[in-house]
Amino acid sequence: MTNLSHLPIHQAAQFIADVFISNGVPPLDAKTVAHLMVQSDLAGADGHGIFRLPAYVKRIKAGGINLHPHIRVERERGATALINGDNGLGHLVMNQVVELATKKSREHGVCWIGSHHGNHSGAASVYVRMLAERGLVGIYMAVGNANHMAPWGGTDLLLSTNPIAIAVPTQKGQPIVLLDMATTVAAYGKVKLAAQRGEAIPEGWMIDRSGKPILDPARAGEGSLLPIGDYKGYGLALMISLLAGTLNGAAVGKETIDFNACHDGVTNTGQALIAVDPDAFGERALFIERVYAVVRDIQDSNTLPGVDRIRIPGEGADTSISTRQRDGIPISSELLKALNACAVECGVPVLNL
Repeated sequence: MTNLSHLPIHQAAQFIADVFISNGVPPLDAKTVAHLMVQSDLAGADGHGIFRLPAYVKRIKAGGINLHPHIRVERERGATALINGDNGLGHLVMNQVVELATKKSREHGVCWIGSHHGNHSGAASVYVRMLAERGLVGIYMAVGNANHMAPWGGTDLLLSTNPIAIAVPTQKGQPIVLLDMATTVAAYGKVKLAAQRGEAIPEGWMIDRSGKPILDPARAGEGSLLPIGDYKGYGLALMISLLAGTLNGAAVGKETIDFNACHDGVTNTGQALIAVDPDAFGERALFIERVYAVVRDIQDSNTLPGVDRIRIPGEGADTSISTRQRDGIPISSELLKALNACAVECGVPVLNL
């Protein structure tokens, strides 16, 4: 079994920022990205937080990321806008998208912000949670940074995991109702984590070109991730590609660059964020009261044999946030080794856990 240590949140954020700064990222930007990366870890999205740091460093060193981007609104009309990320770190791009979405939704009641020429920006839940904490409904879609899924019935990898996340605000201090999912059975980050830990992946995650299950994550390059709900997940992934990618002039399908294999290519990542102000549809307090009523009915409903209780989307993330704020981020021995190798390469102090 993989040995786990725990990295305090403040230490994780400082370590990430130090690594970025050593590679030429402006200090304020480095701290912003570090904070947002840690939010992925806090929520339990272990494949999207500090685990990604060595890969980001590879792209920076190869010249694949613009460290001084001019992130800007390229087109704007009423409640909509298109942001050009100028190939900056994805977290910086999405941070600006959230700020603009907040402003426009307050003004118009609802808004749709698209972006192109971004990069990988961590867990989708991070950005809709930011909106929900401001009392807004958030809906996020993105085109993944590598094609790992074939169309239903096909073998050519033309689609990515294409995540979607939705968050609904609640009263301050109460768990946020939040859905964050890939359109594949498992996100590719989970496959990479399993490979790093030397663990097998479950049957039903991936198949090879003959349709047989892949259980060894080291063979992931030989096959395709499976969509959720069979052809329905494929259809959802395709529609997200069109709305978060094609609509924004971002890379989709054959244009998609695998950022795991190509470190110097511009990924032109496409993302979309929708924000809704509940006040536009009535009293916010009444909306939240109705949300609680639905949640209570579900939680109080009858369970199948062997099921202790019904859980609500986002409940696990809230529990993870609470636990990890107290105990720190669980770090496997394999990940610690990779992070410390990155630290040595970048000339920053290693982690002693």
